[in-house]
Amino acid sequence: MTDRLKALFVHLFTATGAVLSMLAMLAAVEGKWSLMFLWLVVALIVDGLDGPLARRYDVQKNWPTYDGVLMDLIVDYLTYVFIPAFALFKSGMLTGWPGWLAIIVIVYGSVVYFADTRMKTKDKSFAGFPACWNMVVLVLFAVGPSETTILFIVIALTVAMFTNLKFVHPMRTERWRAVTIPMTVGWIVFAGWAAWVDFHAGSWAHWGLTITSIYLCGAGIAQQVVPPGFRRLR
Repeated sequence: MTDRLKALFVHLFTATGAVLSMLAMLAAVEGKWSLMFLWLVVALIVDGLDGPLARRYDVQKNWPTYDGVLMDLIVDYLTYVFIPAFALFKSGMLTGWPGWLAIIVIVYGSVVYFADTRMKTKDKSFAGFPACWNMVVLVLFAVGPSETTILFIVIALTVAMFTNLKFVHPMRTERWRAVTIPMTVGWIVFAGWAAWVDFHAGSWAHWGLTITSIYLCGAGIAQQVVPPGFRRLR
């Protein structure tokens, strides 16, 4: 198979995210939240694989007709933002004006963030919270905090999108990658299992989700505090 065809198949692989988002949305409309999140986890896996494949087969050079970055952003907005916001609202986790406020700030803030050309830092991390609402809402479903806590988290993360706080890219941030990649894989496994058991309150996956989420949210900020090459004094 030629490199040109390989590049085309990478684009088509990215496009499968649109199908997965539709399957997730259909499940959400029927209130099948566990099934919805399972489809979103699969979409997250696709999103994690298509970037390395696109760079390996140089899709911009070998199949420039399709804009892979634009395609990826369209799919990401559906799977990372729109569907999770819908689920947060329709599931009843946030009711009344807090629910309306949450979905408005999520979808409005995220579309502005997605259009920001300063989204990435020099080390390929994200500048500000990268609008990973699919991950946030899944953890909220698993942990089940109070409405006040949920609203605080939503507003705090929305504000964090427009700050200089750094959030690691699981695949592209080189610093601490040996820890970040296993943590990311662990999060995906825990997320899939939590959704598979319908977010059962006693599931061990909830602890795994909490630990890996704390790392993925805090690693980039910790890197801003701890300078490269830092060694603890003996």
